Amino acid sequence: MTGFSLTAPARTVFGRDSRINAAAEIASFGKRVLLVRGRAVPWVDTLVEELTRSGCHLEIVFSTGEPDLEDIRKAVTVAKDHKADCIVSVGGGAVIDLGKAVAGVCQSAGDVADYLELGYTPALRLNDPLPFIAIPTTAGTGAESTRNAVIGVPERQAKISLRDPRLVPDLALVDPALTDGAPKALTLASGLDAITQLIESYLCNRANPVTDAWCKSSILPAVSALYRLMHEDDAQARDDMARASYLSGLALANSGLGIVHGLASVIGGRGAAHGAVCGRLLAAGLSVNRDAVKRKSGDVARFRQIDDWLANGFEAPDGDGTLALQRFVTDNGLPSLRELGVPKAEIETIARLGAGASSTKANPVVLDHVEICRLLERA
Repeated sequence: MTGFSLTAPARTVFGRDSRINAAAEIASFGKRVLLVRGRAVPWVDTLVEELTRSGCHLEIVFSTGEPDLEDIRKAVTVAKDHKADCIVSVGGGAVIDLGKAVAGVCQSAGDVADYLELGYTPALRLNDPLPFIAIPTTAGTGAESTRNAVIGVPERQAKISLRDPRLVPDLALVDPALTDGAPKALTLASGLDAITQLIESYLCNRANPVTDAWCKSSILPAVSALYRLMHEDDAQARDDMARASYLSGLALANSGLGIVHGLASVIGGRGAAHGAVCGRLLAAGLSVNRDAVKRKSGDVARFRQIDDWLANGFEAPDGDGTLALQRFVTDNGLPSLRELGVPKAEIETIARLGAGASSTKANPVVLDHVEICRLLERA
């Protein structure tokens, strides 16, 4: 058997209403807290009050979207001026990535760009990060359990990950109740992100017995939950999606992804929402990869499993899971790939850049330029 290693949050607290103990959990890491947050979840105001009563001194950074280099620089300055001894992120994947990057960079000299693989010079190694606590309020990216922070690099029209095993949160506190009532469009895009991560991790060339177990136990429940949530809000479905999101982060951090995420990193760098892009690419990615694997090795058993899980989760009467996925995203209003910033004239360029993306290296087989262009055209 090929060897493998595993990384995960030092501690995870998962469960509905687990947020009730959040202030005490955070205070155990330090009293000078930098809180990175969004504005959409009112509970964060309650957390601020509870932390203050616990004797914590807070400085707050508001996230304005997916972080870029300048966002990281500004937040690092705030953290250093505050003399923060721990970083807390409460929000979606962008908020968690911002806090995670600040926890890593603010203990190190130089600029955040010095620690990214930009190709100019080798990336520097981070000093030990500050303690980092992640509290997700969406179910999609799994950022609360990964070792990377996705950062926009505007001059390259790309997103590049700051990666280090020490960036995995010291505490992941996952309360599915924080996702209750999330808008349908957000639920759809973030849920498709989690499902894509689980599927690509299961199919990728670095999959191992542990990540296989996580993915096999999560894909069908996640698909079924997202299908239900497009019809009505449902607490059990929210719980299932939060679990799937967390496990998808663990899976990708310990195995890899594939061409869908490789292309999504390029398209997302042009401003498109990551989860929506993944959702639009996934069906085509499955079809093109399955054809390539069948031609090169003939072993498409895992693709058949995926198709069965999709068919069952989306209640497809014809049993075609990949087609059911394509119908589901369209019927529920996911923007088209063209609307997400992929004009036909740019397909060749996006395919070339996607082929070189870090996520693509774990694709189950190497796809040539024609195959990647075919994927984009089908999507």
